[in-house]
Amino acid sequence: MKKPAVFILLIGGLLSALTLHAHTINYALQNAPTTDVIGYYFKLGFEHIIPSGADHILFIAGLCLLSTHIKSIIWQATAFTVAHSVTLALSMKNVIVAPPAVVEPVIALSIMFIAVENMLAKKLSRWRIAIVFLFGLVHGLGFASSLNETGLPPDKFFTSIIAFNAGVEIGQVAVIAAMFTLIINRLKNRNWYKQKVVYGLSALITLIAFYWTIERVFSM
Repeated sequence: MKKPAVFILLIGGLLSALTLHAHTINYALQNAPTTDVIGYYFKLGFEHIIPSGADHILFIAGLCLLSTHIKSIIWQATAFTVAHSVTLALSMKNVIVAPPAVVEPVIALSIMFIAVENMLAKKLSRWRIAIVFLFGLVHGLGFASSLNETGLPPDKFFTSIIAFNAGVEIGQVAVIAAMFTLIINRLKNRNWYKQKVVYGLSALITLIAFYWTIERVFSM
């Protein structure tokens, strides 16, 4: 079976196991001004990436390593953004919701897959974009699980979702900007870039993600 088909089946199996439940209501912000709601959820979304989202940071960092072209990085980030935005909204609307015990290990596996592919693939393929999109669907469920702990004000549902997602996106852009300006753009022309930077960082990400996978499987 080809690699993309394996991960399509994996994500399909995850989505088929989804359960329904109502999201938490944030009564503290139920009657708050819209500007306060936007500021609160934007900050919450940003902090979910920086500094609290180590797994999402490593996933985004992994996306930046296979190609040194900013356009390729943006394509991957866009696929990831569209996917997690869809499942975040659908999950908070109770259309699709998955338990953390399923979602969190798959998120760790997605990080490990991207890092391993960085070491094995010679260039960015069209399947990479599709696989990043599929993994983005799972990460969106992870975002929703975290957001559900705080809850949403019922009369400002879409405002809260959009603000949270905007915060997440700014956090991701910050990670991409740091990777590109501090590492890729400065070191890409060195003859040891592939061996020391791409392989080295990808190997480190793989080990961390493997540890997270084992930890999440046996602790949830």
